[in-house]
Amino acid sequence: MGKAASMDGSTIVARNEDGYGPINPIKFVVHPATDQKQATFTSAVTGVNVPLPDHAYRYTGTPQADQSDGQYEEAGINEFNVGMSATETTATNARVLGYDPLVNDGINEEAMITLVLPYVKTAKEGAQRLGALLEKYGTGESNSIAFNDKNEIWYLETAGGHHWAAMRLPEDSYAIAPNQTLMQEVNLDDSDNFLVATDLVDFVTKYHLNPTPGTFNFREIFGTHGEDDAYYNTPRTWYGQKLFNPEVTDQQPTDQDMPFTRQPSKKIAIEDVEFFLSSHYNGTPYDPFGTFASGSADDQRKYRPIAMDRNQCSSILQIRNDVDDDHAAIQWIAMGFFAYAPYVPFFTNINDTPEDYKNTTTEVSVDNVYWLNKTLSVLIEPHFHEFVESVNAFREGCQSYGRARVAATDANLTGDATTFLTKSNAETAGEVSKRTHALFNDLVKQGLLLSKTAWEKGQNL
Repeated sequence: MGKAASMDGSTIVARNEDGYGPINPIKFVVHPATDQKQATFTSAVTGVNVPLPDHAYRYTGTPQADQSDGQYEEAGINEFNVGMSATETTATNARVLGYDPLVNDGINEEAMITLVLPYVKTAKEGAQRLGALLEKYGTGESNSIAFNDKNEIWYLETAGGHHWAAMRLPEDSYAIAPNQTLMQEVNLDDSDNFLVATDLVDFVTKYHLNPTPGTFNFREIFGTHGEDDAYYNTPRTWYGQKLFNPEVTDQQPTDQDMPFTRQPSKKIAIEDVEFFLSSHYNGTPYDPFGTFASGSADDQRKYRPIAMDRNQCSSILQIRNDVDDDHAAIQWIAMGFFAYAPYVPFFTNINDTPEDYKNTTTEVSVDNVYWLNKTLSVLIEPHFHEFVESVNAFREGCQSYGRARVAATDANLTGDATTFLTKSNAETAGEVSKRTHALFNDLVKQGLLLSKTAWEKGQNL
């Protein structure tokens, strides 16, 4: 969301990382700035080899614990307060792929953060660098990628193996991107607000790809509108726009023509973003937990929810405009199943991350935050209605604590900012982890009382 759409004037890019299955251990790290003469990057997935600039800026990331098939750093903020979310998996239609097929030796999701975020100073530069890399090396996937700095948000969508376009999000608007090509009208004459691949127009013209001549609607030219979109993707846009624009009542979950951007009916806060990212059609018949609204079993399984067992790590990349640049950037992180996990604010001008966020193992261990929250979901889901009050109280308490910690850190920052913020993050994370372990302790004890084999003392055999 643009800075005029947020309650405090921040730009915000938020993402949920989901795996193909419920297990994909994630850690939170920071990479120091590095001089690297004649360095290259080689992908563990595609083998592509890319020369790198001589200097890499410091940046945060949320990579996989097991990097045998790539880093997949997914979300982070660099030392120039540029945020990047990569990626949202999408699809290019079969007609376009006939002329520009995906490639096997290009730049895929696993490499995008690593190849772009350490080398850009603005959000627009991020879109330009990634676009140039896509044109040169190609990609084996269709994806959407978002960048933000304190003034702008740029949103880039790939199309086929080598094509792309990017738009600058209007400052007064928000956009929701649920695994679908969504950009609409692209103004090819407005380079302040749109960027495109160097041969995009010629490519579309040569192969007669535009179904609506006289316009350049990226979604119509390159996107998909299948039944899978209507049940997997569009319901999430419907629910988000229902939250942020409740006055809009004529949309249905399966509508294929919902606008990509809207002006919210009121300014949006971090807490609103957290609620949306951890939602599961709450208050509708489509909630798989059947909470607050009656819905049939079929209704509750009809649409793919936002919070689900495949959740891994959620990041809210917030660049603020009401404080100095040295502490303006915050990466709010939740790990595990987002309906249960708290969001923790991490200032990104740091030289280290807390131990239990960076020590994630491939095997289960409640000594790291990822597995602690994943284990909590195993406890909670079978007894959701018995535990939900405790879980919500825990999350709301952490939410208020996080807000207070940000305010206290802003007010008390002294000395070297990087050192101060690193220490402050450790204190914040330590308290939230302490509260999470306490919730774990309480739920284990409550769960033991719910056993179907319980037998009260004095009861006849």
